[in-house]
Order: sequence, then structure tokens, then C-alpha cells
Amino acid sequence: MKQISGGVCAAQGFAAAGIHCGVRKSRTKKDLALIASAVPASAAAVYTTNLVKGAPLTVTKAHLADGRAQAIICNSGNANTCNADGLAIAQQMSELTAAALGIRAGDVVVASTGVIGQPLNLAPIAAGIPPLASALSENGSADACEAIMTTDTKKKEIAVEFTLGGKTCRLGGIAKGSGMIHPNMATMLVFLTTDAAISPAMLQKALSGDIRSTFNMISVDGDTSTNDMVCLLANGLAGNAEITEEGEDYAVFMKALNSVNVYLCRAIAGDGEGATKLLECAVTGAFNEAAAKAVAKSVVCSSLTKAAMFGEDANWGRVLCAIGYSGVPVDVTKVGVVFRSKAGSVELCRGGAGVPFSEELASQVLHETEIEILVSLGDGAAAATAWGCDLSYEYVRINGDYRT
Repeated sequence: MKQISGGVCAAQGFAAAGIHCGVRKSRTKKDLALIASAVPASAAAVYTTNLVKGAPLTVTKAHLADGRAQAIICNSGNANTCNADGLAIAQQMSELTAAALGIRAGDVVVASTGVIGQPLNLAPIAAGIPPLASALSENGSADACEAIMTTDTKKKEIAVEFTLGGKTCRLGGIAKGSGMIHPNMATMLVFLTTDAAISPAMLQKALSGDIRSTFNMISVDGDTSTNDMVCLLANGLAGNAEITEEGEDYAVFMKALNSVNVYLCRAIAGDGEGATKLLECAVTGAFNEAAAKAVAKSVVCSSLTKAAMFGEDANWGRVLCAIGYSGVPVDVTKVGVVFRSKAGSVELCRGGAGVPFSEELASQVLHETEIEILVSLGDGAAAATAWGCDLSYEYVRINGDYRT
């Protein structure tokens, strides 16, 4: 397996585009994206757990009930959530897209992201869909990626190439996510495409299984969004024998999916609103995987730990505190903590107690933009990893005037 370029257009038969249609006031920002497959595809999705859900999710769930889709339409700048006519607008977005592409409206995934509770004017989207469809290109992944961004500062896209039954397959994705990022699923928009042949049931199993160790393990600010989803389309154009059960091919597909999702997880966490550092908490020595995940999540969600990382302060006591309220019955006398980055590593805690360390080295380690927080629990053999970011002054500024 190797990383390649192309994002959501790397796989055979997929094209994408992104334009400015007028949902956003700023004409310099693209705000409407389209991803389309040349043929109908197996489809799978996971959705936010927030009980307040955007209208596009309701429409998308209905459309994916048969496990098939052929296109994804997404606007940024307005979430189409808590609107009286939200369902009608989401459905019309799918119908307009279907008409432009000559496909069934039921084969269109609909997504929106942006401000909640603000009426969405369909007119600019309706006017924008025909030129958007005309702009579809095998080189359009970057434009589509830009069009789904809100407060993101960086495009997030990746693709990998792998082999199934002697056939070359590709899997790629784009993502948006910077704020309102918190477990559990799904607190971002992620669109994935592959030309591998896999049944809808196995595709859903693969996606639902992988998010437990990827997208369910990131947090920026403790807020779970109302709109977001991860959607995966598989059109089978690579020509491999369709995956219909677990086995060697399924394991290879899962490895490819996981590599793409981990990359996007790190990209989302590292681009958290106002973030200056990507935090990765790796927990080892837990008595089971659930315990390891709970501890790792607790650490990356800790506002005090995040603030300490922003200030480059090796305040390991905040990590111990987060472990202590994680809900996991740990033996604190076995806990160890190490901070590591490309500048080196520094052990701060062993057996639940502080050890002498160089403040100078610790400062150098925490000055880097990617920080690993290594926690050993000494209770078993299970492990888990979670991703987050630091908490800066800029986060408050961004969210203080997000709507206005």
C-alpha cells in the first residue's frame, strides 16, 4: 500500500468540483461541492450522535437505506439545521443534483455545514448546481475540499493505492473539521471514495468498525456537531472480486481504510480552531480496549492539559487528573507519563509519582507542533490512541464572533 495524490478523485470513475455559488457572502470562498461516480456505488455512512440533527442527515439516511448512492452534494456557510423548511431544501438539493447528473435523487447524499438556525436560501445553490456539475473533473478533489471548509485553515485530503486479488485499487478522501469536534461520531464532514468492489453490508461494517478507533477518538473542544457525517462510496470499477465476507481481501481493505482515516483524524485535530499543536495520546497497559480508549479520550479532552500544551508547560499533573476522572478504575501507583516529540522525549511520572526531569528539555519537546502524550497504566495489554489539539487564545476569538 502506498500514498498517492488525487484525494476523492484518485479512485477510478470519480470526479469532483467546488465553486462559489453565493451561500457565503465572501466571493473568495468556495461554498458548494460535488463528488460523483460514473456508476452507482455501494454506500455507507455514520452520523453525529447529537439528538439535534441537521435536515441533510435525515434526507441522506433515507437515501442510503438501500445501500447505494452515486453522488454527494455539500454546501458550506449554512448548516440547514433547525430550519422550518430544512427537509424540503435538503430534498430539493438532491433533486437538483440528480437532474444535473441524470441520476436518481435517491442516489444523492446531501450535506451542509456552517451556522446553525439560519435560514438557507436555496436560490444560489439551485443556480450553482448546473455549472458545478459541468465543472466535474478527475482533478477536482482540491476544489471540492476547499468548498466544504468552514473555519478550517488547511485542506485535508489523501489517497492510497493497494491490491485486492491482483487488481490495483484506490481509496481516497477529503475532510473538513476544525471546531465542534468531539467524540462520538461524527463530528466533521468526511467523504471517502474507492473503486474497490465491496457489498453495501460489508462496506458499512468496515466503516462502522473503523471509526471506533479513528474518528471516535478525536476531540478539539468538547462540542459534538449537529450535521456531520462520514460517507464512503465504493463503485467497484477496479474489477476485483466483490468483497462479501470477512477474509484476506477484507483485511487489506480495512488496512487501507484505516490508514486514510487516521491521516484525516490527525489533520482535523491538528487544524482545530486556534490550534498551534497536534496532540496524540497513546495509552498502553490497560486491562481492556474500552479502558484504554476512555483514558486516551479523557486526556485529549482535558481543557487544562490542552492549555498546558499551548503554554509549553510540562504540567504532567493535569494528565494524571484527567486519567483520574476518566471513569476507569486505574491503579495510580502503576501509572507512567512521557511527553515526546521530534525534539526528544522526557519522562515525567513513574509509578504515579513525579521523577526528576530537565525543564529545558521538556520545553524543547513541547515547543514542537506535534506532541505525543504517552500514558502507561500497568494493568494489562490493551492500547488505544486519541487525537486532539491545544487550547489557545485564538479559539475564543474565533468562536466569540463566529456568526457575526
